[in-house]
Amino acid sequence: MGLQGVGPVERVLRTLLGPLCLLSGAVVAAGFFFPDPVVEAVSGPTWLLLSLVFFGSGLAYLAVLPAESDEDAGAFDPDSLLRVRRLGLADTLEKFLSRQDPIAFGIPVVAFVLFFFGQLLVPAETIRAVDAAQRTVTIYGGWLFAAVMTISVLISLYLLVGPWGTVKLGGPDAEPAYTYPVYFAMFFTAGIAAGIVLWGPAEALFHYETPPPYFGVEPQSEAAAGAALTYTLFHWGISAWSAYVAVGVPIAYYVYQQGAPLRVSTILAPFLGVEHLDSIWCRLVDLLAVFATIGGIATSIALVGDQFLAGIEFQWGVASDTVGSVLFVTGLTFVFVVSAQSGVHRGIRRIAAVTLVLFGLFAALFVAVAPRTAVLEYSSQAVGNSAVHAIPMSIYLGNGPIASAWVADWTIWNWAWWFSWAPFAGLFLAALSRGRRIRTVVLTGVIAPSLATMAWFLLLGSSSLHLQQTGVVDVLGAIDAAGGSEAVAGFPVLESLAIGQFLVFGFLALIVVFMASSADTSTLAVAVLATKREFAPTTGAIVFWGIVQGLVAVSVLVTDSAEVLQATAVLTGAPFALLVLISLVGLVAAFRRHERGRQSIVGAAWAKLGGDTEDEGG
Repeated sequence: MGLQGVGPVERVLRTLLGPLCLLSGAVVAAGFFFPDPVVEAVSGPTWLLLSLVFFGSGLAYLAVLPAESDEDAGAFDPDSLLRVRRLGLADTLEKFLSRQDPIAFGIPVVAFVLFFFGQLLVPAETIRAVDAAQRTVTIYGGWLFAAVMTISVLISLYLLVGPWGTVKLGGPDAEPAYTYPVYFAMFFTAGIAAGIVLWGPAEALFHYETPPPYFGVEPQSEAAAGAALTYTLFHWGISAWSAYVAVGVPIAYYVYQQGAPLRVSTILAPFLGVEHLDSIWCRLVDLLAVFATIGGIATSIALVGDQFLAGIEFQWGVASDTVGSVLFVTGLTFVFVVSAQSGVHRGIRRIAAVTLVLFGLFAALFVAVAPRTAVLEYSSQAVGNSAVHAIPMSIYLGNGPIASAWVADWTIWNWAWWFSWAPFAGLFLAALSRGRRIRTVVLTGVIAPSLATMAWFLLLGSSSLHLQQTGVVDVLGAIDAAGGSEAVAGFPVLESLAIGQFLVFGFLALIVVFMASSADTSTLAVAVLATKREFAPTTGAIVFWGIVQGLVAVSVLVTDSAEVLQATAVLTGAPFALLVLISLVGLVAAFRRHERGRQSIVGAAWAKLGGDTEDEGG
């Protein structure tokens, strides 16, 4: 992690960014709440630039503020985990390549260059090849994703209540580096990205228009609304988050209990041994993790860029174009690069905290003006259906070509996407979890984020469905007018409510902070994986990988290949689903070998009641 911010570059940034944030913020706030006189004086494209300057300068200023003390800055075990080595410019340039792993560093760079050359030179052939590969994986590999996701859920729940949940990572004397709220905030905001903002008001509407075949209901009917919200919770709830824990817990256990390196490939420790984790197979696993992370993050940046620009256009009538997209990605890249290089204790921690606070405040304001009766009715029905149908939905793969295609396009595609994000999210969860019991890790990695995510989708999804059904807003019409893009769904919903202007402002802020929170973490994770194991990543490596992610995002926007790259990233979900299955088998074997004689929650309760205290984890 980064040390105290005393470098000359950061001092200059602090001097410039604070006043810049205040000035641009004053103009943007005036334009939001007093639009008529201000908009007449400022051109449309200027609003986009001012908005980006305001959000970007504020977050970057927060990231480069110095740590409270040297002791605080060093609290996060800098010898073994996410530390950042600060070198001078000359040393960075001289030693940069010599510190990089040639496989995990070189192959992703070459692969992305070849991908975009293919997209530019033979776009039709590239699209067909990627689409065919993705369809093959999601249709014919559906059973694999469904099976591994179900196993991940079952093992996560067993770790939560079973005897192995009592294992304390790092030993009985290890203490957590961060308070629980900070621990949760950093993991939740890193793992969800801005997808929660992008799909919050939209996914239930898509399922309402084309209902899940599992329920067999008529499109756009009352029953379709309930089915739509139920499947939305299914796609974003416990199953989804279990993929992260299925990677994070094995890594954390082998790192803290057996001295393995902090790498995604550490999940192979029970099969190869800790001393053989530098083999070519392990390096290929880390390579795949780098590729999946960059592809997933870059695609997400491009997609939420569309949503941010849709909001700017909705608010001020500024038509989005390639220049606007490049400006957005450039501004966001600046923010997450500054945050990542400042380290976990400063930028990553602070932006995560800001994100969670804004998330809570926005939700509270939305509750105050939302159609609460409708939200309560839809939500109670969806939660009940989710509990009753959780297992059948988990194993349902369709009972005909149309149904199978729907499941492949939605459920299996979602599982593949979550598995493709699991390497970096699981690695980060493991890095934060020293001093925590495994039960707490599962609670933080599955239960708590699932509750937060499901509450968000119940709130926004129910409101969107109600407004659509009652004819207050034709959100589906707005989506169709935008070519089927989910990016526009939230803005007409927010505009129809009281304090709509304020909610739109908050919604745009959430887009930026959520994406920055994921991208700064992914940048640090990729820098760790691409650096040789005997070195900590340098600030130069972090800046390099942050810029790479930004350039990939710009490239997909310029070549209009966001969906193609997203499909490519999804393809990495298949090998990681297999790796998750292997890692869980190894983890259970390791627990049975090393963690016998522990008590489960039920066993401890039984013991307090005077029952038999024997409850082994074997």
